[in-house]
Amino acid sequence: MQLNSNNSALKLILCLAFISQLSACVPVVVGGAAAGGAMVSDRRTSGIYVEDENIELKALKMIETDLGSTAHVNVTSYNRNVLLTGEVLSAEVKAKAESMIKTITNVRGITNEIAIGEKSSISSRSNDAYLTTKIKTQFVTENKFSANYVKVITENNVVYLLGIVTKSEADAATEIASNTSGVHKVVKLFEYQP
Repeated sequence: MQLNSNNSALKLILCLAFISQLSACVPVVVGGAAAGGAMVSDRRTSGIYVEDENIELKALKMIETDLGSTAHVNVTSYNRNVLLTGEVLSAEVKAKAESMIKTITNVRGITNEIAIGEKSSISSRSNDAYLTTKIKTQFVTENKFSANYVKVITENNVVYLLGIVTKSEADAATEIASNTSGVHKVVKLFEYQP
């Protein structure tokens, strides 16, 4: 009898362990589905989309390891072109950040917009996130192009627009971003298609 109760307890423990592992799969499946949906409406190939994600992860790891907490550097890769934004304390550190990114395989180009100065405040970063959301919402509301064709990055009230777009889509995106209250400047980093 003792053997059956131990056997039942072992089965119960194994079932609970298995069930707990299934719940960990849900975010992976949901996250994968969301990423798949974003890829479908993106003009980049799925391979380039994944490569952009890999470039960003590698770059952020390098920056975190080599520059530490004194730097605030954001990395955005779109079609293997990298945008660097944020703040560092010196021109040497800004150049070092760019040099590190150049060592990453498959990076086609780098736009280094890192500012030299103290790290931005949490409230400044929150405002930037708010501006990005306002612009993306306007893209959807005005419906002049698919909002997923243009990636919006905001740093210190400066808006960077990236994407593979037509001239008319670029013009519409630039106009919307420029007319958004709180935006100081719009920088176009588009690749154009016919």
